[in-house]
Amino acid sequence: MRNFLKQTLASLVGSLLGLMIFCGVGTTGLFLLLFAAATFKDTGPVVKDKSMVVFDLSMNITDREPSSSEVFQQTFSGVKEERMTLRNVLDNLEKARRDSRIVGIYLDATRTSATNSLGFASLKEIRKALEEFRASGKKIVAYGMDWSEKEYYLSSVADTIVLNPLGMMEVNGLSSQPIFLTGALEKYGIGVQVVRVGKFKGAVEPFLLTKLSPENREQTQKLLDDVWGEWRTTVGTSRKITPQKLQAIADNQAILEAQAAKSNGLVDQVAYTDQVVTDLKKFTASDQEDKTFRQIDLTDYARVPNKSLSVERDSENKIAVVYAEGEIVDGKGEDGQVGGDRFAKIFNKLRQDKDVKAVVLRINSPGGSATAAEVMQREVRLTRNVKPVVVSMGDVAASGGYWIASDSNRIFAEPNTITGSIGVFGVLFNGQKLANDNGITWDTVKTARYADTQTVSRPKSPQEIALYQRSVNRIYSLFLNKVAQGRKIPTQKVAEIAQGRVWSGVAAQNIGLVDEIGGLNAAIAYTAKQTKLGKDWKLQEYPQESSFEERFFGRATEEIRTTLGIEGTQLKLANPLTAEFQKIQQEIIMLQNMNDPQGIYARLPFNFKIE
Repeated sequence: MRNFLKQTLASLVGSLLGLMIFCGVGTTGLFLLLFAAATFKDTGPVVKDKSMVVFDLSMNITDREPSSSEVFQQTFSGVKEERMTLRNVLDNLEKARRDSRIVGIYLDATRTSATNSLGFASLKEIRKALEEFRASGKKIVAYGMDWSEKEYYLSSVADTIVLNPLGMMEVNGLSSQPIFLTGALEKYGIGVQVVRVGKFKGAVEPFLLTKLSPENREQTQKLLDDVWGEWRTTVGTSRKITPQKLQAIADNQAILEAQAAKSNGLVDQVAYTDQVVTDLKKFTASDQEDKTFRQIDLTDYARVPNKSLSVERDSENKIAVVYAEGEIVDGKGEDGQVGGDRFAKIFNKLRQDKDVKAVVLRINSPGGSATAAEVMQREVRLTRNVKPVVVSMGDVAASGGYWIASDSNRIFAEPNTITGSIGVFGVLFNGQKLANDNGITWDTVKTARYADTQTVSRPKSPQEIALYQRSVNRIYSLFLNKVAQGRKIPTQKVAEIAQGRVWSGVAAQNIGLVDEIGGLNAAIAYTAKQTKLGKDWKLQEYPQESSFEERFFGRATEEIRTTLGIEGTQLKLANPLTAEFQKIQQEIIMLQNMNDPQGIYARLPFNFKIE
């Protein structure tokens, strides 16, 4: 019996020790693998002499780096998305301009383009970089199958533009087609009451009207005219076509087949892919036996080191670039949102960091929570008192997006940036009719007249609406005063150009809301000059993404659940019919993002989109 107990005990101890050793080795091995993956340094791809950089126009280009959520979604789905930040694209186009091994750029527009997700302001900045590349004496060739105005806006900079014989080109002008939900809300018994300030505040119209108000139609038409005018001037200058002729093409032809596009001077050649490849082989001195011309994809080229770029300089002096991209929401916010508290914390940190000599705030936001915008604006002002804060406006920096910009040292925007929309509103929903029609009723007991003001069981009374209107008026007055002080414009003048009206970047400059026309690079160059650091500085971008280990261990469970569809789904639709359902989904997502504690918002007209 004693031997049995000894053997059993020895076996148990041995098993436990073996298990501990196995787990220890396994865990150690896992950590070693993770450490190796995190610390492995790729020397980068090899660039052959006389190569062309291939710029795939279907690539997704955003202001910010992909979030940890998006990284895990791609990892577990097995689908790799070609994605670069705008800053990375601009840096590498400049790097290619200086690189003696690179002889040209090939703009590939043969696939359905994700540039449709970009606004014309971002496209303008990319186009400027391409113009500088071409001005250096290097060649740009563009080849496409189905060009829209956005793809062609970039492609028109090329020395040679080639269209597939079966390809087509869309030159039919720009449009904006907002969705109105009023009829659906009435049909399903959802009541809506609105409080607002500003006759141009079109953000609430989808809940109240079935078509654009005269004021909203006026501002939308003016904005589209400004953007379309810039398109015609820019494209026309490159192609030596008058804006009047481009307007005539849009009015009378709209969709051009390959030969018609060539006869109108929009393209230089009509050819198949293999014919283009044959020509590029000669240009890049490739052997004719090679399958294609000598090339390197832009995403691969981005991994090629280049110490000449300021972003890669080794210096203790930093210029911080803070990306505020997405809806402005109260609190920390999620991926793709601008959380007021999170960004306030970033500015607080940068203000106290002595190595950070200046801040460039890049805004690509339609606005959102007025409370969150005020939290951020306060931190911007405090930071400005210590070091320069320069704003670069992207595709859109309107309403709450302009609120956080107004107190900076200088504001840059592209001619076709959507900005302004200085106004506020509140939307009050109630489900009384919907509930009553389904046999649901409420009753109330309260200790004061306004104790149940927040209820959704009934419409607000005139007295309650007056309370909300008073709050909206107060926020609007605060907004006007902040713009007046920050921009040094008389309050009365601000009141005249506010009213919730949306302006293009060039129009905003004319009325004093913007200082200079230029993109992110122009804003950074100005900031570097203001710091008087010469070339002794480097860029530091925020918000900073978490490390590989933090992503893997900190959020793996959450991301796997999201990726596998356990918590929520995102509808991805492409054809014209279902695209309208996607717009409705975007409106619903926007309502979910409306989390201001006071229920007051400084936001652009809902999901304003130029098509």
